[in-house]
Amino acid sequence: MSGQTQMLDLTLPQLTASYASGTIRPSVVVEHILDEIARRGEDGVWISVVAREDALARARALEAVPAHQRNALPLWGIPFSVKDCIDTVGLPTTSACPAFSYAPARNNPAVERLLAAGAILIGKTNMDQFATGLVGVRSPYGVARNPFDARYIPGGSSSGAAVSVAAGLVSFALANDTGGSGRVPAAFNNVVGLKPTRGLLSEVGVVAACRSIETLSIFALTVPDAQAAFDVARAYDEEDPFSRTGSLTEARPLPAKFSFGVPSPQWLDFFGDLDAAALFDKAVARLQGLGGRKVEIDYAPFAEINDLLFKGAWIADRYGALRHFADKQPEALFPITREILFGGRGISGGEVFAAQQRLSILKRQVNKLWNEIDILAVPTTGTIYRIDEVEADPIVLNARLGTYTNFVNLADLSAVAVPSGFLPNGLPQGLSLIAPAFADHRAASLAQRFHEASQLPLGARGVRPAANPDHRYSLKETVS
Repeated sequence: MSGQTQMLDLTLPQLTASYASGTIRPSVVVEHILDEIARRGEDGVWISVVAREDALARARALEAVPAHQRNALPLWGIPFSVKDCIDTVGLPTTSACPAFSYAPARNNPAVERLLAAGAILIGKTNMDQFATGLVGVRSPYGVARNPFDARYIPGGSSSGAAVSVAAGLVSFALANDTGGSGRVPAAFNNVVGLKPTRGLLSEVGVVAACRSIETLSIFALTVPDAQAAFDVARAYDEEDPFSRTGSLTEARPLPAKFSFGVPSPQWLDFFGDLDAAALFDKAVARLQGLGGRKVEIDYAPFAEINDLLFKGAWIADRYGALRHFADKQPEALFPITREILFGGRGISGGEVFAAQQRLSILKRQVNKLWNEIDILAVPTTGTIYRIDEVEADPIVLNARLGTYTNFVNLADLSAVAVPSGFLPNGLPQGLSLIAPAFADHRAASLAQRFHEASQLPLGARGVRPAANPDHRYSLKETVS
C-alpha cells in the first residue's frame, strides 16, 4: 500500500481486545487517526477536527484511569465523530453553513453520554447544508469522497459521518435522520446505519431539520458496534419535548421462523438499475435462507407517506425550524437549500392539519401490516448516482433516493440499514430492515444475522485511495 499507512481495525471488539492486551493505547490510536486525516488532506469528510494536543490529552487522561475502573467506561478509548448539526463543546456547530456557525455552551446529551463512557471525539463531519438532502453534495465544505469511487455521491445528509466510519477514521459516528440521512449514506459506504425509534436519543442541542419527526442515528462497521453506541447514548431527556420513555423490551422479539414483507413487484423501482434489482433479489433469498418467509405487501401507504414528508405539509416544519435565519440571510444558503426551505412558506395551517389527519389514517394501514409480518425489508436505495448526474438534476434524483426511506420516521418506525453487497462496478448497496416503534432490537437482531451471513468486507478497509479520481474500484480490490 504505497503512500498509505496501515489501517487499524477499529471495530469495538478488536480495539477493546487490543487495549486489554496492552498491544496498543488510546493515544497511539489517536495519533494514527490524526496522521491519516492529515495524509488524506481535503477529502470533504470533516468540517472541524479536534486539535491534536486536545485529542491526545483526552486519550492520556483515559490511559491514566486505573485498569479496575475501566469496566465502568464501556467505550473506553473508542474514537467517534459527530455530524456538524449536533452540539459538541469546543468545536463550532455550523450545519454546513458558515454564516450560521456558533460555539455551543454544552454538549448534546447523547454526545455527553458517549464522552462520559470513555469515547474520544475526533471531529465534526460534513453534511448536506441544514440536513436538507440525501445526496451529500450540498455543502460549502466540499463533498465527502465516496471511498469506492470519488465520482459517485456519498449519500446524505450525513455524508461525512458515514465516510468517517467506512474509511477507518473512527469506530462509530453520531448523525441524524429525518427522511433517510442515517441510512442512505450507510448503503453507499458499506456501513451499518441504525435509525432508532424517535425520541430515544435526545435532540437537545441539535440544529433541527424537521423537528417533529427527526432522530439522532448511528453509523458503525457492524450492527453490534452501532448497538453498543446506541445503548450508551440513549436516555430520556426532560428538556426534549419529543423524548420518550417506552421500553425496547416490550416489543415482541423476532422468532426463529419469521415473516418479512417486501413491496409487491409493481412497487419495486430501481430506476433502470438492473444490477441493483438483482442484488435485492439476492438479499431476499438470503433472508429466506435465515428462516424468513417472504410476504408481498401493498406499498401504497408508504409511498403516500413519502410524499407527505418532502412534497407536502412537513416542508413547513423544515422552514419553521430555520425561518429566523433563512429569512434574514437567504444569501447564506445554497440555492437548492433555499428553494427547499422556502417551499414551506406558503403551506397553510389548514393544510398541515389535513396532512396530519391523513397521516393518522395511513399509519393505521401500516400498523395492520404487523399482524401479517414481523419485519419489512426494502432496498435502502434503488440505485446510486454520480455527482455530475445529481448536479444536473438535483431535485428528482434526490427524491428517488428516498423511495424506501422517507416514510420511516413519519410512520413512527425503527430501522437498521445494513450492507447487502456490491454492484459489478464495485459500488456498495444496502438493505433496510424496518420494525415498529420500540421494536428496534427486532430489526437489529435480524440485521446482524443478515450481515454476518453476507460475509462482506467491513467499510472500505483495504481499498486503496485513488490517485486518479476517475479510477473505479472493483470488488476484487476490496478485502476484509
